[in-house]
Amino acid sequence: MVRSQLSGFQWALIQPLLPRERGSPGRPWNDHRQTVEGVAWIMRTGAPWRDLPPEFGRWQSVYGRFRRWCSDGTWLMITRTLLAELDERGAIDRDLWFIDSSCIRASRAAAGARNMHETEPPDHALGRSRGGFGTKLHLVCDSNATPLAVVLSAGQRHDSRSFEVTMQAVRIPGRRGPDRRRPRRLGADKAYSVDWIRKWLRRRGIRAVVPTRKDQKRRHTFDALAYRARNAIERCIGWLKEARRVATRYEKLASHFLGMILVAIISRLIRLIERDTRGCSTR
Repeated sequence: MVRSQLSGFQWALIQPLLPRERGSPGRPWNDHRQTVEGVAWIMRTGAPWRDLPPEFGRWQSVYGRFRRWCSDGTWLMITRTLLAELDERGAIDRDLWFIDSSCIRASRAAAGARNMHETEPPDHALGRSRGGFGTKLHLVCDSNATPLAVVLSAGQRHDSRSFEVTMQAVRIPGRRGPDRRRPRRLGADKAYSVDWIRKWLRRRGIRAVVPTRKDQKRRHTFDALAYRARNAIERCIGWLKEARRVATRYEKLASHFLGMILVAIISRLIRLIERDTRGCSTR
C-alpha cells in the first residue's frame, strides 16, 4: 500500500485549478487525484516512470498527463494561483527577495533528446561545467524561503546572464490590482555584482543588497544586516533538492524537468497554505 501524497485539504486547493476531466465512455480519463499523486510520487522518490505503483493507474497515462500539463502551462498556472493565495494571506514578504542558482547533475538518461517543441531550448538546458554535465537552476524566493519563480539554463551558463529572465519570470497574480513582480530590495551573492544588474535594479526602484567583489574598483553601499537573511534561498534550494527527481535530472526535455520542479514547488506551497490555515484556526 503506497501512502497518500496529498491530504484532503491540499487536494481541495488543487482540484479547482485542474483542467476538466474528459474522455470517452469507453476510455475515460484516470481520476485527476490519482494522477497528481502519481506524479508527486515520482517527484519525491525519483523512480523511473515504469516503476510507478499500480495504485496510481497505468504509468503511460500518468506520464502522458504530466507531459500535457507541462506543455499547456497547467503546472505554472497552479503555481502562480497558489502564490496569489499566499500573497492574499500576507504570507509573502514584499520587501526583501533573493536570487541564486544551483547546479543539478544530469543522469546519462537525460542526454540525447530531439528538439521536439518550439519552446524547448536547442541545448535542452544541458551543459558541462566544473560540476559535471547538468543543468543550472535559477531561483527567486522571498525572505521566508517561499519559492517565487524558477528558470533553467545550461550548466556552464554564468549566473548573471540569466538574471533578467529569472526576475521577469516572477509574476504573482493580484486579485485587487496589478501582478506583483518586484520587491523593494533584492539580495544576491557576489556573482551578481555586475554594473548592468545594479543599473537594472535602480531603474525599477529596487535596492540592491549585493556585496562588491574585490576586483571592482567602485565600492557600493551594502546592507550587511539584510544580507544575513540570504540563507533563505539556500534553505529553499535545499528543500527543493530533497525531491529526488529534482536533485538529479532524468528528464530529457528542459520543459519536463521544469515541470517536475514546479510540482515540487506546488507541493511546498500547498503545505505553506495548509500550515497558515491551521495557524489561523487556532488563534
